[in-house]
Amino acid sequence: MLMPLGDDNQGRIITPYVTYTLIAVNIAVFFFFQADPRFTYGYSVVPAEIMSGKDLVGHLGPGITLAPGPQPIYLTIFSAMFMHGGFMHLAGNMLYLWIFGDNVEDAMGHAKFLAFYILAGILATFAHIYFDRNSYIPSLGASGAIAGVLGGYILMYPTRSVRVFIFPFGLIGLPSLVVIGFWAFMQITSGLGAIAKTVQTGGEGGVAYMAHVGGFVAGLLLVSLFRNQKTQERVQQRLSIPTAGAPDYYGNFNR
Repeated sequence: MLMPLGDDNQGRIITPYVTYTLIAVNIAVFFFFQADPRFTYGYSVVPAEIMSGKDLVGHLGPGITLAPGPQPIYLTIFSAMFMHGGFMHLAGNMLYLWIFGDNVEDAMGHAKFLAFYILAGILATFAHIYFDRNSYIPSLGASGAIAGVLGGYILMYPTRSVRVFIFPFGLIGLPSLVVIGFWAFMQITSGLGAIAKTVQTGGEGGVAYMAHVGGFVAGLLLVSLFRNQKTQERVQQRLSIPTAGAPDYYGNFNR
């Protein structure tokens, strides 16, 4: 319902090399490594494997056949962050990382942003495992880490304009607090609904949304430790000085 297509980058100071590299790695893993289904079913996170510490291989349920994974099996917590379940899953995640990752990297610096991204992804995975600890269903994707990026972004840039496409109104600008806040609301309600359904049916799976929620909360909590306050002050100072003849976010020129 709210499809982000871009944000205001006027205040960005550094080139987001880490964001670009993360996007490239995710794409490369999907098209080269995941071309082999055995890689996908061996290097995804399986909650039951993490809880037991054992690499489970073979047919473990309807439609679930796991392949050998890395040793120790806990390495899947890292590898799964760079894998995706399909092209649209990859495209959606990379779109969000492209739009929001550069500004968060700008506020933290390259090394801190990479550490922030990975730590948020790990904590998101643990959130998923906590709510579905006995599941044999593989979990994969950069969604948890990117949710952490969104959590950091909404705290540092709550009023920054984000271009979104809303049917039938078309392309409009909204504050990131509204755009990301709506995304977070949908993740939380969907996650709680999935948990309730799982409890009622006695089944497993269906709570992957909690990885998104966990990553988002991790981003909210970690951002104060990783952001560079001096960088943000320079960004705000730069934005407060109008540049004559330069186009603003909406394509208008300052006079």
